Amino acid sequence: MITLCGFAISNYYNKVKLALLEKGVPFTEEWVLTGSKDEAVLSCSPLGKVPYIRTAQGPLSESQVIVDYLEAAYPGHPLVPRDPYAAAKVRELCTYLDLHVELVGRDLYGQAYFGGTCAPDVQERVRKQLTKNLAALKRLLKMAPYAAGDSFTLADCSAFATLPTVAAAAKAVLGSDLVAEAGIDWKAHLKLLGERPSVQAVNAGRKAAQEQFAAMAKK
Repeated sequence: MITLCGFAISNYYNKVKLALLEKGVPFTEEWVLTGSKDEAVLSCSPLGKVPYIRTAQGPLSESQVIVDYLEAAYPGHPLVPRDPYAAAKVRELCTYLDLHVELVGRDLYGQAYFGGTCAPDVQERVRKQLTKNLAALKRLLKMAPYAAGDSFTLADCSAFATLPTVAAAAKAVLGSDLVAEAGIDWKAHLKLLGERPSVQAVNAGRKAAQEQFAAMAKK
């Protein structure tokens, strides 16, 4: 049995949870906040980041490492094509989404989601970099109707986690939905994914976690 550790507001946590659900892998969830100094956490995720998983063989951290492990360990419901080139194109999309879009847009999250502020020079840097990187991503995305083509793959797990989060942050902080402006119809993609029971379960878990955080903030 796999234990998924983190919290359901984290977009990377939900990326892994979606892959687990899609593949039908049995798992349990354990609430762990990012940045923990607890040795039990650091022994699994040395930077204290979430998500991480615990397996019978030991722990694993970093979302893409985890979903790649799931593909290898549980091949029965593949989320990556068998063809090596097609598989590499799916992982190429995951890399662009995680590193070149989400990681850049993350600098906006403090203001967009947590009541912080984002300095004007940082906003301008993020705007320029996201505009460039989203244009590059647009060249790779198929949206036919899924991210990498006609079937659901790990690229959709990454897109589900990244595109709405970055789009909303850019709209809130920069005044523009840079994802839509790049010609990426993330709303149609999200609507399509929303028909899947796995995505509905992830969304329900995120809503419950948000309510739990709100209750904690009132104490």
